Amino acid sequence: MKQFGFAQGGRREDRRFLTGEGCYVGDIAPKGALVAMFVRSTHAHARIEGIEIDAALEIQGVRAVLRAADLEVAGIHLGMRGATVRSVDGTPGAAPERPVLARDCVRFVGEAIACVIADNETSARDGAEAILAQYSDLPAKVDLAPGGPMVHPQAPDNRAYCYEIGDRGATEDALASAAHRIAADVVGNRIMAASMEPRGAWAEWVDDRLHLCVNGQGVWNQKSQLAEQLGIPAARIRVTNPDVGGGFGMKAMAYPEYVVISHAARMLGLPVRWMSDRTEAMLSDNGARDLVSKAELGFDADLRLVAYRVETLSNLGAYNSQFGQAIQSELFSKVVTGVYDIPIAYMRTVGIYTNTTQVDAYRGAGRPEAITVIEAAMDHAARVLGTDRFELRRRNFIRSFPHTTIAGETIDVGDFTRVLDRAETLADLAGYDARKAQSKARGLMRGLGCSYYIEAILGQPFEAAKVMFQPGGGVDLLVGTQSNGQGHETVFAEFLAFETGISAAQIRVVQGDSDIIEKGGGTGGSRSTTVQTEATHAVVKQMVAAFADFLTPEMGARPEFDGQVFRAPGSNMSPGLSEAAEMARAQGRDDLLSHHAEVRLPGRSFPNGAHICEVEIDPETGAVKVDRYAIVDDFGTVLAPQLVEGQVHGGVVQGLGQALCEQVGYDGEGQLLSASFMDYAMPRAGQVPHMVLNLEPVPSKTNALGMKGCGEAGTVGAIAAVSNAVRDAMASCGVGWGDMPFTPVRVWQMLQEAR
Repeated sequence: MKQFGFAQGGRREDRRFLTGEGCYVGDIAPKGALVAMFVRSTHAHARIEGIEIDAALEIQGVRAVLRAADLEVAGIHLGMRGATVRSVDGTPGAAPERPVLARDCVRFVGEAIACVIADNETSARDGAEAILAQYSDLPAKVDLAPGGPMVHPQAPDNRAYCYEIGDRGATEDALASAAHRIAADVVGNRIMAASMEPRGAWAEWVDDRLHLCVNGQGVWNQKSQLAEQLGIPAARIRVTNPDVGGGFGMKAMAYPEYVVISHAARMLGLPVRWMSDRTEAMLSDNGARDLVSKAELGFDADLRLVAYRVETLSNLGAYNSQFGQAIQSELFSKVVTGVYDIPIAYMRTVGIYTNTTQVDAYRGAGRPEAITVIEAAMDHAARVLGTDRFELRRRNFIRSFPHTTIAGETIDVGDFTRVLDRAETLADLAGYDARKAQSKARGLMRGLGCSYYIEAILGQPFEAAKVMFQPGGGVDLLVGTQSNGQGHETVFAEFLAFETGISAAQIRVVQGDSDIIEKGGGTGGSRSTTVQTEATHAVVKQMVAAFADFLTPEMGARPEFDGQVFRAPGSNMSPGLSEAAEMARAQGRDDLLSHHAEVRLPGRSFPNGAHICEVEIDPETGAVKVDRYAIVDDFGTVLAPQLVEGQVHGGVVQGLGQALCEQVGYDGEGQLLSASFMDYAMPRAGQVPHMVLNLEPVPSKTNALGMKGCGEAGTVGAIAAVSNAVRDAMASCGVGWGDMPFTPVRVWQMLQEAR
């Protein structure tokens, strides 16, 4: 398939975003909506002895204060439960209830204990500050290890689950007999999503139906969760997503606030809105990563991998978030062995509850963590074995496809050697020694890091698309995905235009409304463009066939569609689809004005690629500068190269942030130490290098267009590439290993200790 470009002026969304005309949840709350303000625990672990609300109720403008007991009296199902994974012994993971408002005990700083609803933000805030809660402190569990103070009775030793795949005994035997056995302990530091727009929502009831407008990543999950919590049929709930200022996985889940404001709006008979501020977001939004993995690689005398073992402790936080248990178990396992042909492998993950905010999906969700571990171990192995890191990878690449992994995933296609060869050329490895010498002459240390990633596309394998012809020539394309800023409106309209000849300017992309779009998978897991264009492709085929039948008597023979117009032998008519739709409308054929199709992909696609990073370190300060960055990706068929490049660049920056500066900190009592951008270091523009990106596509066989997702790929590859480069630079000074984030002070300390 040929590539197609963008409408003149770039992405169609950009004009409204860049001119302040975005339609975000905070912009469109109903006039006169009340304001909700949540009172949050200041203790990481404590019994609630009482919550005094009388003073708050006396404040002018305060309409109500809700506590857990008030919700229970109203018939609200208080408990939320995340999905569980099956442990190695066959039992499901622990499933402690997470109350939407804490009932008897608080388990993390920031857990909501009450909600004040008032006429305006000032009254709501005054009311929240007037509430007095009494606590009896309990010991806080904050370390990532089994045992310690109990977070939940249902989880002895604070173990939520013990997940494993592979043959443990055979792996140990293979490692024991290997010619070379290399070990590495890899820390996946805890980070925050920190989306540009914090979480927010508003709720109103119209004709005994709930409308929740929320800045999420899809509407159907929220709808089903609300139905369960509120105890009402799903048919009485409408969920919408307006423009969303970033999600990165963090906004894909249901959260307690949405249940509480929905009930409050029903109780008070007025709309209720809530918008998080930044510190509240850092306290209550799901965190990410937070794991420690012990990896071992076994090589034979020819440096071919014979075995791989990785054992991980994963922090879940205080409760199961929606996908939390699956992230470092099932999702990690999908790419656990990376791009390597490893005959025997074993993976084990233990989930641990702690008195911290929940941990769940964040850009990549398990796949960046798995790739970071194995790619850090491979670079470390090359250094220990004294061999070339690129040759070590080439020697062990999967070469025969389809390839089934130990997790049962089938990688359909790939050409990893070709991609890596291209990356080495793009990165100018031939000039590396000269650049290293130049850095040394300036008193700086230069390091080179490589990462070869593979990603398994996640999310629902099904999707739907609907095309509706409107009077006057407009066309609505209804999609089941949800943009969080990626440019879906542009690419989906352009794709439909590309397939049909309809002008993209006539096409309106409709998303994020559960009343008019019956089902969909939302955004997440790099799925959106692959599955949505597949569904659109299917509806176009159906639509073309239907209009061909309709036009046959008009044109005297069954016409063929050439991608722009219908043509038939002997006919001087050549109508396009829009013209054919107007003909159908004139003849009362309303059945031809709406077309719907659903698809289910037969398997995942596996985007993959090589990242090569060079850093310079100032040994006097520990400051790390990413100096050069080269990427070669295999995304299969690429529809919109500019969008792809933007997604990769953004993903790399998020990976760079984790590698160099981002770190959520808690003290020994569970108090969050990084609750603002004064304390939580986000990557800045000056830290971001110029990136060069090339594509080496190998079309996927799991969808008709040969596509592979790109949304998370940059992050999946970047974490290991950047951290490997820093370790490589420090190795010249005798630093054998180092853990992320490589902040200046940590790098300086490691260098001092090595001296």
